[in-house]
Amino acid sequence: MKRELEVNYTTPSRILTATGGFLSGYSHSLNPYTGCSFACSYCYVRKSPVGLFRRQEWGTWVDIKQSSQEKLKREIANVKKKGKEVTIFMSSSTDPYQPIDYKEKRTRHILEALVEAPPDFLFIQTRSSLVTRDIDVITKLGDKVRVSMTVETDCDSIRKRFSPYAPPIQARLKAIWKLRESNIPVQVAVSPVLPFTNQFPKMLSKLVDRIVIDDYFSGDGSHGKRTEKLNIKELYDEGERKLWYGKQTHQHAFQLFQDSFNREQILFSQEGFLPG
Repeated sequence: MKRELEVNYTTPSRILTATGGFLSGYSHSLNPYTGCSFACSYCYVRKSPVGLFRRQEWGTWVDIKQSSQEKLKREIANVKKKGKEVTIFMSSSTDPYQPIDYKEKRTRHILEALVEAPPDFLFIQTRSSLVTRDIDVITKLGDKVRVSMTVETDCDSIRKRFSPYAPPIQARLKAIWKLRESNIPVQVAVSPVLPFTNQFPKMLSKLVDRIVIDDYFSGDGSHGKRTEKLNIKELYDEGERKLWYGKQTHQHAFQLFQDSFNREQILFSQEGFLPG
């Protein structure tokens, strides 16, 4: 499924952004792009300042942040000169491997700079199999990196209903397998939890030994208020809402995953996205 995408180039004054709130466990966030063409219906960024300020439909525009590898390395060096750790969350308000990155390779250029000026920890959050393109670079970061692949459901029909422009579920599962084969630390983010079958936990247990479960009410940064403004509830049919939309959703998912994962392998919301 394709649609028109407005692309612009910007030059940010800084590449690294100091964090707080949900990402307070990190020293910085790093977003190679502003905007995201995956345009997931439940994305809380739609109702954040970056999404509202533009006054354009979320998912129809992307700003490419132009910056040099040398600039990023200098920023990291300046932080470390102060005796502080550099822990980076990439990305907090966009997907670093959205389709535009096939051409632009901004994320790969960033990774190459990070290999030369390694942070104390790098967390890569994506839902795209394009991450496998950069396996050769990511492996150079050793145990200082973790890839978190979003897989909200095992039903591609559900994926198409909630995020029709996002990559197919099967492509993400294959990507996870390739990452594991390359000995890259990887987890699955069932975030947000969408309706899934009873086979989903067992299937994931064959791929990873760590998952994080999150829902709208814990993970959108506003206790679900941003999500409610998006009218996401309307995308669920009446039979799904009781189990899959509400403050009890993560508990329901947790119970189902306990049959396939040990308790210590199942993390919830913020704890699953912390460094280490």
